[in-house]
Amino acid sequence: MIVSWQILERFVSVPASPEEIARRLTMSGAEVESVESPGRRISGVAVAQVKSLEKHATKANLFVARLDTGKGQAICVTAATNLKTGDKIFHGVPGAILPGIGEETLGIRDFDGVRSEGMMLSGAEMGLPEIDCVVDGILVLPEDAPLGADAHTLYGIGDTLLDISITPNRGDLLSVLGIARELKGLYPDAVLKTMPWEKILNEGNEWPVAFGAISLPDPGCLNYHLGLAVDAAIAPSPLEVRVALARLGMRPISNVVDATNYAMLVLGQPLHAFDLNTLPKKEITVRSAAEGERIVTLDEKERIMTSNDMLITSGGEPVAIAGVMGGGQTGIASDTKVVVLESANFSARRVGYTSRRLGIKSEAAFRFSRGVDPTLSAAAVDYALMLMNEWSGAKIGYRKISAFNETPKAGAVFLTKRKLHTYLRWSDMEEATKILEGYGISYDKDCKSDKSEPGARAFVPPTWRSDITIEEDLIEEIGRYRGYNDIPDLLPGELPRRGSVGDSMSLAGKLRACTISRGYVEAITYSFLPESFVSALRLPEDDPRSFHLSLANPISQDWIAMRTTLLPGLLNGLKESVTSGWRGPVRLFETGRVFMRKARDSKEHFELDSIAGLVCSGVDPRTPWAETREDILSVKADVEALFHASGHKAVIERGSEPFGHAGQTASIKTGGKKVGYLTRLSPSIERNHGFTEPVYVFEVNLSALGEGVKPEYTPASPFPAAFRDISMLAPADASHDDVISEIRALAASGAEANGFLDSVKLFDVYSGKGIPEGRRSLAFSLCYRAANRTLSDDEVDKIHNAIRDALTQKGYNMR
Repeated sequence: MIVSWQILERFVSVPASPEEIARRLTMSGAEVESVESPGRRISGVAVAQVKSLEKHATKANLFVARLDTGKGQAICVTAATNLKTGDKIFHGVPGAILPGIGEETLGIRDFDGVRSEGMMLSGAEMGLPEIDCVVDGILVLPEDAPLGADAHTLYGIGDTLLDISITPNRGDLLSVLGIARELKGLYPDAVLKTMPWEKILNEGNEWPVAFGAISLPDPGCLNYHLGLAVDAAIAPSPLEVRVALARLGMRPISNVVDATNYAMLVLGQPLHAFDLNTLPKKEITVRSAAEGERIVTLDEKERIMTSNDMLITSGGEPVAIAGVMGGGQTGIASDTKVVVLESANFSARRVGYTSRRLGIKSEAAFRFSRGVDPTLSAAAVDYALMLMNEWSGAKIGYRKISAFNETPKAGAVFLTKRKLHTYLRWSDMEEATKILEGYGISYDKDCKSDKSEPGARAFVPPTWRSDITIEEDLIEEIGRYRGYNDIPDLLPGELPRRGSVGDSMSLAGKLRACTISRGYVEAITYSFLPESFVSALRLPEDDPRSFHLSLANPISQDWIAMRTTLLPGLLNGLKESVTSGWRGPVRLFETGRVFMRKARDSKEHFELDSIAGLVCSGVDPRTPWAETREDILSVKADVEALFHASGHKAVIERGSEPFGHAGQTASIKTGGKKVGYLTRLSPSIERNHGFTEPVYVFEVNLSALGEGVKPEYTPASPFPAAFRDISMLAPADASHDDVISEIRALAASGAEANGFLDSVKLFDVYSGKGIPEGRRSLAFSLCYRAANRTLSDDEVDKIHNAIRDALTQKGYNMR
């Protein structure tokens, strides 16, 4: 937020320079990013008066003006048509420097025999294009502009500006008044001056037009006030106001609209002006929007509402989005005469949600979403009306029409000497009380609590400090005043016991090390996704991964849903890499948490820790291994290595995923339960993301792995192994892992085997000519070994034949 030093001095007297105040504010938590005086870049510009204005003798589109500069005469040639004799303007003499023309030096130019000495200036040429009332015209000054005065001494042009970075919890600092109060707390000698809005207005007059009541059926509106200004003459605001608004980042519009914006910058209370004659009905209702309701806002864009949004309505028709932006139909126009001024207080959560959902970053929404003092809205009406009276001649003094909902009241916060010393190593309660009262936090001597410690003091935060709710907040205020650099250094004490990483973090660490060792790069993506990720991955309605949680206060439309899978984040990472020009292989992985509802409409949810990986070969002509390509089997090996590192065995079976390639998708199981998937992305999804190479992905639920099986040491047998092959016809849909499991089970149950079967490996798969339909040929190599002796051929043959016979009885055709 940008703060004007000249405006700030009208409300507080501080015995310090802007630079010193900037340093103090920064050290207390409100970082001042810069202290600038843009007007100081202007030199050689002063007030002059047009004494005569004539057409150029040979140039029909030019005028020759004779100027009184206060120090002599000057001649200027101009093409502007908005000047007349007697006007006062800013004149840049030869040698003047102007920021609006690139800080070039002015000189003397010849216009067909007429020497033009310098320039008569527009606001744009002085670096303030917003203050011009006429396009391509000269800036005309007020009649009382002192002749010969330097420009940077007038109308706030030479003002000093403080650019302050305000943290989200300090919405009270988004105004001149808020900064003034902050300085009063930081500087005991600072004096808050009498505020103009504290002036008592004569509000006894009834409205000259009939107006109904204000109703607030939506509790998100805490209070709502309407003020009235009659016979307003819409025109540009005074030059000083236009300069101030432009310097503070707001575009001057008209004296009435500028009054609302100026009051907002000073007080921090957003305001909105309606043209009374354009309201559909002489009443106001603040209600929740209907799902799909539409309104055209001041920026001429149609907005579609949801039931979480609030609307200002008149006669049932929406005229503004509460706290965000007014409607185009009821705005102030050049012919407006009767102005109805709105000042209200809205729920910070509701306004923040609507602003982010619609992408409207208005000054009003920025303040409401951070919290506005609910007691300020009535005073803001008075102040803005006074400005309208002064700038537009509007008649004021009519009573306000108001309505209220229940406003939450701040409770007392207790401060203890023990905790104050714990955090700040300082415990002067009397001095601490003075510091807090300097910030407007009052000490309540009569307030006691059974829960507080003996000697605890109760403090009541002011209405503008909604961020103070616990004892640590009070200690923070004291620390900000004293300076955190003054807290004595103290080494931490010895820990009572040795720390532990924990099973889940230990497991994640093992998997991370294994994945990195296999060439993957770790990615960290956001936990938030757009709601469209469900359709992008083609997740069906009954898939638990489509039961996502929606944020109540999303940062943007792209971050509105909590992720139910790590896959979208990795895909976005690959897409950004490809878009930026990367063509080499990509191997990414991420460990993180996913969030899912227990059912689609359930309010309960559960969280799971997962690990996911993504592999894409890429096409990089600079590598000598350009022909090497990843496939589903190479990624399967990575998954098996992960399980081996965690002490588990992965069983990978044919499966299906809505986003997976039909022929290259597998389910990952352990302990008979599915814990993840392995797949190549569907080619159509690959094309939608702009990928030209196959993309392989896997995801495993770490929460389902639990504690891994700890390895046991078994000495290697020194005796030789005996190998036998076995070939059979098996059902085509039977996996080789199932057959191996049966072979091992038969070997373990047979008396002849006696534990001699050491390993079973598949070495051939055949289907086609000579093989019956619905069957396929599987060939395995069986290794037999004894731990304490050498097996004879007869023993091995006996064991092997027993296994063959058992398999035949199971329905397998031996070959």
